Amino acid sequence: MTEISVVIPVYNCAGCLRALHERLTATLSALTADYEIVLVDDRSRDGAWEILTTLAGSDPRLRVVRLSRNFGQHAAITAGLTRSRGAWTVVMDCDLQEPPEEIARLYAKAQEGYDIVRATREGRRHSAFRRMSATLYRRMLSEREGGDIEFSTLSIISRKVVDAFLELRDRDREYQLVLDWLGFSQATISFAHAEREGDAPSAYGLRELVRVALDGMFFRTTVLLRWIVLLGFVVALLGGLLGLYAIYSRYVEDTPPGYTSIVVLLVLLSGFIIISLGVVGLYVGRIFDQVKGRPLFVVDEQIDGDAPPRR
Repeated sequence: MTEISVVIPVYNCAGCLRALHERLTATLSALTADYEIVLVDDRSRDGAWEILTTLAGSDPRLRVVRLSRNFGQHAAITAGLTRSRGAWTVVMDCDLQEPPEEIARLYAKAQEGYDIVRATREGRRHSAFRRMSATLYRRMLSEREGGDIEFSTLSIISRKVVDAFLELRDRDREYQLVLDWLGFSQATISFAHAEREGDAPSAYGLRELVRVALDGMFFRTTVLLRWIVLLGFVVALLGGLLGLYAIYSRYVEDTPPGYTSIVVLLVLLSGFIIISLGVVGLYVGRIFDQVKGRPLFVVDEQIDGDAPPRR
């Protein structure tokens, strides 16, 4: 078994792949001679695959996989984990905002007896709005103590964690939320969040961030439904108070009856019902996607070091 595998999803990061490979090689070779690097091209549109094939031809420890279409970061991570052979597997992003040199610290911490070692960012290089929304999102979803802690993708997991991860059949998954759910013995380190390498913008625009947030919510399966039940009680309480006020106004203050209270109730209840049906519909749609049983990803091509391509 390989000692360390490194799994990296690649999407529109052509400008930093050579630097990534060089820094990974330098870091890993100082730790062990028995390592592999698995780069999963999530159907990049900037020529990343051509660079990956060139690098794979010159480095037998490099394994590259190309998916048949863009399946998303977490599907690409899963594809990489299915091909990792290491006793320890590092997962990280490709844009070098997570320095490859931190792998040494992750590996050293794991040797203290932890199955999962995760990294937290210091000095995030994102806008204030994105930082605030990310914090709110984590607090809403997390069921563990210290749920407002933001973990980066950078982490190292043992072989048994990889095997447990691959047993999950959830289509709506997020790597960090899966690690939360799996448990095992965990530790953390912190690192300085670097600038994004190259000129390409982040693949996560507003639409992509919303989609990932929804996927994370549905991974928790009943979060939104529990919120709806709670909101239903709040609406019922407000409606009861409004009804008592209407009765009081009619018989105590002898005010003429009006339509204000009726309009308020109709708008409030109608909006609540529509939102509730929409959320339930989203869950039904996710159930439909899950029961179809389609694979999480489809591999188009794979190259193992200097071996010929396989399809």
